[in-house]
Amino acid sequence: MSAASVEQPFRGEEPVTLTTIADEIMERHPGYRVEIIGGHLLVTPSPDAPHARALTGLMIPFIAAGLHGGETETLQNVGLWLPTGAEDYAIPDLVVVDADIDDHLVENNAYDPACFRLVLEVTSGNWKDDLKTKVAAYAEAKVPVYVVVDRKHQRLHVLTDPVGSGYEKHRPHAPGELVTLPDSIGAKVTLDVAEILMAGQARTSD
Repeated sequence: MSAASVEQPFRGEEPVTLTTIADEIMERHPGYRVEIIGGHLLVTPSPDAPHARALTGLMIPFIAAGLHGGETETLQNVGLWLPTGAEDYAIPDLVVVDADIDDHLVENNAYDPACFRLVLEVTSGNWKDDLKTKVAAYAEAKVPVYVVVDRKHQRLHVLTDPVGSGYEKHRPHAPGELVTLPDSIGAKVTLDVAEILMAGQARTSD
């Protein structure tokens, strides 16, 4: 998936809101993801099959650990309201949220960041946004754990302890490592880096 920043057009003398533009893009291009971060539109085409396969595989250890049902839910593509701008929101690939998230809708199908225990992104063409732009946005939203499956550089990044526009702890993990995520997400979850990165690669027939 590649991402592009879209400039804000004007109609007459009054500016059109970014939210309106985002809605129009999604209506005209079904499957595209549109986010507003730092007052800029990020437009991402539909994910490829390896991206989707990696996400499906990632849900398994979270669900097996008991993080879907009860006090938490493991979900895909849920809007996260951001404090970085009046219209800002992101749509992480995967999240672990409090089970009462429905009670914390802010607007535009985005929810209060206080409900989010973990956000996870699987990179595609937009890997720079996931490793820079969204790091700052999620830290400012005080999301406690941010995980990035970096398919380009074959690394799994775990960021914890948000402070200001960054995270105090940021550790990249290579294939061959087993990574246990912080207990703050609600259960013990261990990820096999090689397995996750392999799922995110295109399959070729011999």
